[in-house]
Amino acid sequence: MIRAVRERGARQSHRRVDGHRSGSRARASKIGVALAGGGPLGGIYEIGALLALADSLEGLDLNALDVYVGVSSGSFVAAGLANGLSAAQMYRLFIVEGVDGALKPDLFLRPAFAEFGQRLVSVPHLLLRASIQYLSDPLRRGAMQSLETLARAVPTGVFDNRAVGIFLAELFSAPGRTNDFRKLRCRLFLVATNLDTGASVSFGARGTEHVPISRAIEASSALPGLFPPVTIDGDHYVDGALNKTLHASVALDEGVDLLLCVNPLVPFDASSARRSLTVEKLDHGGLPLVLAQAFRAIIHSRMKVGMEKYARQYPDADVVLFEPARENADMFFASIFSYAQRQRLCALAFSATRQSLRDRTAQLAPIFAAHGIRIRTNRLDDDGRDITDALTDPRPLKSSQRRPTMRRTTRALAYALDHLERFLASAR
Repeated sequence: MIRAVRERGARQSHRRVDGHRSGSRARASKIGVALAGGGPLGGIYEIGALLALADSLEGLDLNALDVYVGVSSGSFVAAGLANGLSAAQMYRLFIVEGVDGALKPDLFLRPAFAEFGQRLVSVPHLLLRASIQYLSDPLRRGAMQSLETLARAVPTGVFDNRAVGIFLAELFSAPGRTNDFRKLRCRLFLVATNLDTGASVSFGARGTEHVPISRAIEASSALPGLFPPVTIDGDHYVDGALNKTLHASVALDEGVDLLLCVNPLVPFDASSARRSLTVEKLDHGGLPLVLAQAFRAIIHSRMKVGMEKYARQYPDADVVLFEPARENADMFFASIFSYAQRQRLCALAFSATRQSLRDRTAQLAPIFAAHGIRIRTNRLDDDGRDITDALTDPRPLKSSQRRPTMRRTTRALAYALDHLERFLASAR
């Protein structure tokens, strides 16, 4: 039965774990993952959360799942997992600065010159048309009404995401990977929104498998206003999160028995924040904070409604949701398009997911056990274990083999000095 199992402070599972679910299964469970959007910050959080899951759950291979669903920034991560890229490899590709071949932040910030040029060329024609409209009937059509025609010359996006698509096409064309949905051994669905109909489209589903994976990611992550719509087969597509936050039903329709969901954006609860804030009330922070809170509240409430529907529509599936704690000020006050602090935020996501697993072990252990997965409590109980351990030591960690405290301290010091050096260099 579906269990929308959430982070601390959320409601408990929809029903208890029945005896027949906690025993051995007659067949191998079909397992999937669904990743929501949230801009670059969302992708950063998801990589950190997946690193924690891979490190803390025995019997779970994130690169050997049956179904992957990605929306917006989650499409980058879902496509990477489906293509055999581990969470550690994606950390080095998308998070670590200075790594050869890494996805550089400036790829997302290249001006959409083609869009600007196309709109600029249309200005003379539109201006002439507006003038004719006004002069033909100046009494009934005011000047401002006629000039509304010029709104068609406003660019539909500021940045060009084609460079990102080129990078991903090269990444997925490497040996052992593919940019073709049909050549994957698993099912991959990347959700975008058809701009002209408002309908959600799952690239990778029947009828859309011919679209390159890299192109589908461009469409799924084309946030209106920032990126122009992506044209595919004559239709225009924008961010897949416009209709649904998570699109978990896409995986559940494939008969998934266990679905792991990661949602990086939640409304902020300032009253429960664990550290002093820069503002006493969110409205004191001005329009950006008000809009950020409103945006998060809308997408989260929409996701909550969807999770409740899944309980009725998919009674035989287990759905486990991971998301930040609502009192996490670091995740809220970080810019949704921030790159400067991505390593620190990824480490925070890693720690938060570990804490969630630790707090919910009694609840999650029987659910995971029904699908052949065991929680590594020895790792969760190791307070000194951090994200660097998950990156460098994939083997099970026995209590008698824990690294000396000095080595962990040395790594932390090197990490801090590295960031201090970059800060000083940027200041200069």
